Amino acid sequence: MNEETREDRLLDVFVKLADTLVDDFDVVDLLQMLVETCESTFDVSAAALLLDAGDGELDLVASTSHESRTVEMIVLGAEDGPCVDAFRTGAALVVPDLREGSGWERFRRAGLENGFTSVHALPMRLRQTSIGALTLFENDASRLEERDVRAAQALADVATIGILQDRAVRESETVRMQLQHALDSRIVIEQAKGVVAYTHDVDMDEAFRRIRGHARSSRQAISEVARAVVERRIII
Repeated sequence: MNEETREDRLLDVFVKLADTLVDDFDVVDLLQMLVETCESTFDVSAAALLLDAGDGELDLVASTSHESRTVEMIVLGAEDGPCVDAFRTGAALVVPDLREGSGWERFRRAGLENGFTSVHALPMRLRQTSIGALTLFENDASRLEERDVRAAQALADVATIGILQDRAVRESETVRMQLQHALDSRIVIEQAKGVVAYTHDVDMDEAFRRIRGHARSSRQAISEVARAVVERRIII
């Protein structure tokens, strides 16, 4: 691949990533595109992406190989391998030759059985937040150059920003809905207080005490009791 073709392909990928990061984008599709791009652009043997589901453990989300032995090896790496270390430390790790060195013995054996001889594990991290790792597997015929590693890390960084932005939007939407629910509930409670106060000729404080007392005795939310009062389904 000549320099111009390679750079053009990378530019196309970044454009696709930017275009994909819109409202309601498919995270799985985004990550699958990322690993397939890494495999074809950097000419590695395989690529896999593992994400933290929120419990501190990595799960395989996207891979260019769906062969059971390869998948098992990738999953093994999520338990004890360079990918989990990259995720936990936030630093890129490279195993230049699986046949040499020590550590991650089971992972090394499984990698060699699959025909892989070296591994690059790149963290998916933004500032202090780490969400996973992108792992690139190579054999003797495919060796990553330093510029390829930097480009792959850049792709992982863009995907990380997109995922965290999506997560932030969803969390903010949840908070907004919770606040709106609280406001709506307060309106219904005020209406119910008025109904009880008028019905029994009591003040608003006493009306609220009666609503709350009924909610506690019936083990219901105050807002549920208040709505039932307003809709004349119960009389307190």
